[in-house]
Amino acid sequence: MSEKKTIRVNVGYLTRVEGHGNIVVNVKRGKLEECRLDIVESPRFFEGMLRGRSIFEAQHITSRICGICACGHTLASIQAAEAAIGFIPSLQTRKLRNLLLDLEILDSHILHIYLLVAPDLLGVKSFVPLIKTHNDVVRRALRMKKTCNDICDILVGRHVHPITAIVGGFTKLPQEKDLDTMLGQLRRLQEDMGPTIELAASLKFPVFERETEYVALVNNEEAYPLLEGEIGSSDGLRLKKEEYRSLTNEFVVPHSSAKHTKAGRASYMVGALARLNLNYAKLLPRAKALADRLGLRPPVTNPFLNTAAQLVECVQCLEDSVGIIEDFKTNGVNEDEALVVGLNENKRIPVKAGSGVGAVEVPRGILFHHYEVDDQGRIVNANCIIPTGQNLNNIEHDMRKLVPEILDKSEQDITLHLEMLVRAYDPCISCSAHFLNVKFITR
Repeated sequence: MSEKKTIRVNVGYLTRVEGHGNIVVNVKRGKLEECRLDIVESPRFFEGMLRGRSIFEAQHITSRICGICACGHTLASIQAAEAAIGFIPSLQTRKLRNLLLDLEILDSHILHIYLLVAPDLLGVKSFVPLIKTHNDVVRRALRMKKTCNDICDILVGRHVHPITAIVGGFTKLPQEKDLDTMLGQLRRLQEDMGPTIELAASLKFPVFERETEYVALVNNEEAYPLLEGEIGSSDGLRLKKEEYRSLTNEFVVPHSSAKHTKAGRASYMVGALARLNLNYAKLLPRAKALADRLGLRPPVTNPFLNTAAQLVECVQCLEDSVGIIEDFKTNGVNEDEALVVGLNENKRIPVKAGSGVGAVEVPRGILFHHYEVDDQGRIVNANCIIPTGQNLNNIEHDMRKLVPEILDKSEQDITLHLEMLVRAYDPCISCSAHFLNVKFITR
């Protein structure tokens, strides 16, 4: 670090990340005095909204937490509700839920890679200039995202705030023609994935390393765990999902309206890079080959490479989706499992009092929903812990290590590195669509 350099970074609001937050960095005569990520987002009270509501409507409420991870919140909510009443979903239902989660992760990662990260690495300030300079890239990105949305429409009625995924299963199951349509769309998506990989492989990510604790779902099965598993960490932690509070250890910091978390160390990271570090061996062959090509053989400790890990997961989720649909085409879909809750007495889901936890890997990391339910199936208490909330503490620790290492750079480069670091986590503070304008005040 330069011994004489004095700098103050004061970002009024972060944009092009979802929600409201500020970056504050103060270096005085080469000494880092302040370095924090202020979260100033107003509380949204979703947990309070759930109290007194039926578990059969909870997923329709919680899907509104996020317009990007609507399906992930739906699945975590359903999983928590089913665990609370002791309901075990069928194998077919679990496969369809895995397919839905694959599609949402694929959709979100494509959005992040192309619209939020690529502009930085291609030397422009937003996605808009690429319309002229990289028109084929823009068209491909929009085409891929639309394909994911179209398939979700078929599977659950719509992608943002899905309709047909409910406690117990699905109210509508895919027909043979639906399977054919979805498979055809995925095949076309595979064609676009090749150029996407080549583009990403050509991009140069900042060089930066900070070892931390990585947390994700793990299991003893062969499949890459997204929907089911126990909590695991790179430090050897293994917990049942019901023990999630022992992991998250939420605490309040004065500069943030969002709580921070920590497990065995001062902070931990969740998301694509954490999943890859813990479950690399379970990647499908094409995804593992891409990880090796990109130099992502664990342990990977550069948080900027979370975006590269997302690309690996794009290939993973695409290949897994194709496999699931091909399996349904071979073995068929049991249409008798379609649910019409409340209308058909034989298909009602019995309820009882209990407590249940849902733990699902959504695009930005492991998501927890915890419901306590009375004997009428009404939610008495609810707790939701969002992936970005778990990452905020780790982002700050990354910032504190990064700033001294880049202090010899220009103000413009320092700004870009800070933007890219925050953006690498793909944070979902709430829902926004632009990014930050850093203002330097030299003293």
